[in-house]
Amino acid sequence: MQKNKTGVKKKPLSSKQTQRHVHEFEGSTKLAEEGADRHNHRFAGVTGQAIRSGSSHIHEIDLTKTDFVNHFHNLRRIRTGPAIPVGNGKHVHFVTGQTTLNDGHVHQFNFATLIQAPLI
Repeated sequence: MQKNKTGVKKKPLSSKQTQRHVHEFEGSTKLAEEGADRHNHRFAGVTGQAIRSGSSHIHEIDLTKTDFVNHFHNLRRIRTGPAIPVGNGKHVHFVTGQTTLNDGHVHQFNFATLIQAPLI
């Protein structure tokens, strides 16, 4: 076993365990509230590893904070749609959902992930 920087033993990946790919993402929520309080939030992050789903796969998103506008929202247990091919063996995922409740409201959102491993 190897030790990481904190001295915790880290089990190396075996030939049967492989790290699956992830996707970067960025987006903005839809507007919420009315009048002077009407606003949206921006967010960015990295998905979890690929999860097999039927003949494709999905990813889970668990983002702890959007940008700050007197309050935060989280994106909890959000699942992407299946892979959407974009050519050259690459793909993206469509994501739709809503944020957690905070300051008396939620925000809807939809966005596409960025292409996995864009330089490889």
